[in-house]
Order: sequence, then structure tokens, then C-alpha cells
Amino acid sequence: MANEDKKDFNAMLNDNKDMPKFQIITDEKSIEKYGGDRMYFAPPIDYDKIMRRVPAGKLLTVGTIREYFARINGADFTEPITAGIFVSIAAWASFQREDDKTPFWRTLKADGELNAKYPGGIEAQKKLLEKEGHTVITKGRKNIRYYVKDYENALFTI
Repeated sequence: MANEDKKDFNAMLNDNKDMPKFQIITDEKSIEKYGGDRMYFAPPIDYDKIMRRVPAGKLLTVGTIREYFARINGADFTEPITAGIFVSIAAWASFQREDDKTPFWRTLKADGELNAKYPGGIEAQKKLLEKEGHTVITKGRKNIRYYVKDYENALFTI
């Protein structure tokens, strides 16, 4: 995200943008990819509520949150683009608050990858995860990416 210092992420977090809502998609490739045509949109605050539930030492992925929302709302899937944006909004909103923090660093991208869009980037998330006992590894030679080693063993069940 750009210009984080000029945005009020807590206002964004609490703006439901007419969500929750459902949308029926008609693109055959998307229907095949996501396993159905009933797409759910969760409001930003719902992502924050789930992220807050993850205790120290445990992890969650954005995909798991999306699967959970789809399951409890009777959808085929939860929209992936807004999910990524809303997880970042929850992280930045927490960063802007003095108190009542959301442990956003425990929410990973797919396959246990760290999220460069969180406050402080990869280094800050890496430091917080290692402080909680996780091992962060790198993959790649040119486009280096960071992952929590064996993240599956620490997954939190929603």
C-alpha cells in the first residue's frame, strides 16, 4: 500500500462497504477455479475479528480465513482480492492504534509466506514470528521469498 502515513486505516476497517454480500459469477474459468459461482464478500472488520483470535505460537493463512467465511455463509468461495486488501487494512489499523492490537503478523499468505505489505514489511513480520518461536526460511535465488518453516504444524483452527 502507498502513503500509509496519510490514511486512516481504522476508519477503513470499520467501513463495511455494503458488505457482507454475495455475487453470482458467470466466468467459466473462475467457476472452475473456485469450485462454484456463489462468491462471498466479507467486510474488513470480519477479517480483523478472525485475526484477533489467533494465539501466540499459532498461525493462520488468508486462504483459511476465506474458506471459513465461505463455509459459514453458504458460499462457494470468498472473493480473494478484497481478502488480501482487508487483511492488510487490519494490519495497518492495528499498527496505527496505541492499544487493542491485532496480532496481524500471525496471518500468512498461501503456503506460509510472509506478507511484505504489512507494517514494517518482511523484516518486521519475521522478527515477530521468530520471537514467538517460528523459523523463517527463504526460497528462491533472485526473487527471494520468506516462509514460516513447517507452518502447517502451527495452524490455528477457526
